Amino acid sequence: MFRSAPPAPSGRRRLLDAARALTTPLLPEDFLTLVDPLWSTSSLRGRVVARRRETDRAVSVTIEPGRAWAGHRAGQYVGVGVDVDGVRYRRSYSLSGPEGSEHLTVTVQEVPGGVVSTRLVRDLPIGTIVELEQASGTFTLPEPLPSKLLFVTAGSGITPVMSMLRTLDRRGTVPDTVLVHSARTPEDTIFGAELAGLAARHPSLRVVTRHSAVTGRLDPASVDAAVPDRAGRAIYACGPAGLLDALTEAWDGVVAERFTPPARAAEGTGGTVDLGGSAVEVAPGQSLLEAGEAAGRIMPSGCRMGICFGCVLPLREGRVRDLRTGEAHGEPGDLVQTCVNSACGTARIDLP
Repeated sequence: MFRSAPPAPSGRRRLLDAARALTTPLLPEDFLTLVDPLWSTSSLRGRVVARRRETDRAVSVTIEPGRAWAGHRAGQYVGVGVDVDGVRYRRSYSLSGPEGSEHLTVTVQEVPGGVVSTRLVRDLPIGTIVELEQASGTFTLPEPLPSKLLFVTAGSGITPVMSMLRTLDRRGTVPDTVLVHSARTPEDTIFGAELAGLAARHPSLRVVTRHSAVTGRLDPASVDAAVPDRAGRAIYACGPAGLLDALTEAWDGVVAERFTPPARAAEGTGGTVDLGGSAVEVAPGQSLLEAGEAAGRIMPSGCRMGICFGCVLPLREGRVRDLRTGEAHGEPGDLVQTCVNSACGTARIDLP
């Protein structure tokens, strides 16, 4: 399931040991990564090797990962760091390729005003080196597989489910499965032709496609109308927060993957925050991460929704305000999630 770097043969290991002795205090890897950044086993990078347009607003980007890549499970996401105008931005994207692939693939839909999604969708050159994080997330296929599955997706929420379907297709064992997918129009339907092909190859897979510009937004009632035996199926859902909220309120046991930020309940007070020794002005309602990146600070990040804890940094002075609840909190030494907290006056936060 997972791909890992093979152990070095004994001859190569002896050569590396000899090289290490000659290059100390630096490591041979320090020199090799100057030639090929993917050689590093201490920092994970990848090289863009292909881009495929899925719709006018979405592309699939295929990346050759470095030696440290540990593989992924279908349905997980990966953190990607891309340089735009000299600033390193990190975002998390669902992996759309099947488990066991030599390369990893993310499918990205352009977000209006989105710095990284615009870069990936419009003009990321082949050969670009990007920063990667190991795959994360619990929205994965259960083992053993349920006898009946129902996937409910909307928009780019199809991407992790596509990884699951491609994995099942590769295994050649697709259980009784229904996919109900909503896109705004036929032209906006990511993987439309491939989904039809999968359904044609696997009689156990039924694909129901809706177009919200014609039929309105997907809701529990319309899913029930399309899937009369819904109650007997294991349900996995991914899409906008409104759809997921409606499904989880209507039915028990829904496994949901959220990829949109939670609503912000508070604007905060803003303030001046010392980020790694540089003063950054944080506007009311602006997250610490947004303010830091806008000021050119390189900061860790992940899902940007307060879920993965990939953005936590130590608070040294002052307090912060949780944008989800409006609560001011924090004591020196606390780890704060910079993606969902704003300034609450003056504060100091360490950067790695």
